[in-house]
Amino acid sequence: MAGRKKIQKGVDPEYLKKQKESLVRRHRQVIYLNDSEMAAIRQYCDKFRVGTKTVLFREAIMEKVLKELDDNHPTLF
Repeated sequence: MAGRKKIQKGVDPEYLKKQKESLVRRHRQVIYLNDSEMAAIRQYCDKFRVGTKTVLFREAIMEKVLKELDDNHPTLF
């Protein structure tokens, strides 16, 4: 039995295509910041070497949203 090869099944290409399409960001949102807020963002990005503010904003917003949803889930009693 040493000469037998195992046949591995790959991931369905259609599944991968649908998965990739579901991650595409199609909804644009615009935010406005005042001077002090923008200065704080610039200072943070400089200090922690953040190259893309978009990633910073997206992660911060989604972290807050998901935490609030988790903390305020409906209860039975």
